[in-house]
Amino acid sequence: MPVFQLTESLLFPPPELAEADGLLAVGGDLSPERLLMAYRAGIFPWYSPGDPILWWSPDPRLVLFPDEFYLSKRLARTIRQKVFEVTFDTAFKEVIANCANLRNRTGEGTWIDEAMQEAYCRLHELGFAHSVECRQDGKLVGGLYGVAIGSIFFGESMFSLTSNSSKVAMATLVAYLKKKNFDLIDCQIGTPHLKSLGARDISGDQFSQLLAEAVNKPTPREPWQLP
Repeated sequence: MPVFQLTESLLFPPPELAEADGLLAVGGDLSPERLLMAYRAGIFPWYSPGDPILWWSPDPRLVLFPDEFYLSKRLARTIRQKVFEVTFDTAFKEVIANCANLRNRTGEGTWIDEAMQEAYCRLHELGFAHSVECRQDGKLVGGLYGVAIGSIFFGESMFSLTSNSSKVAMATLVAYLKKKNFDLIDCQIGTPHLKSLGARDISGDQFSQLLAEAVNKPTPREPWQLP
């Protein structure tokens, strides 16, 4: 099946036409309009710096239902001890930059180039992208960011400079999403770390059904805050 070449028109092919590895289309741009259209259809950008923009819609899909999040006794204890100060939406630019920098420092490489950082900062300014920050002694040591539409949170990346900081950020996010009646977190592609926290694969058809219901719900666009 061919990979579709996008044009300036705001159009995507149906996700079910993706290749076996999830690759659906190439090209286009990272404008807010295109990104939001992509997420609403279950499509996300992921590419290497210097390459054209690649758009993906994998099947199966890794998701985390908030009620299925695994909170270990050790992590619960860390949260109770308030080892970290946790906030929402106070350092979005710094969180996304740390996600990119940490992957580069560890030799993993990153898709979060300057263009991606600018694009998601724009979504943050528009009220769609959110961050969770963990600080220790006032220093940012962990966090994550993603995109919220309706009752689904599309997780993008996380970083940890101190043990358990990204897990605490995730646990705090899940607790917040449960209170706000979110249906699921889209984790996109499976990793052992996310699966250890309760994420699991579902079929593309099941994901599409859940997505269609979730994105049609209202999307509050004010900054998130802990209660």
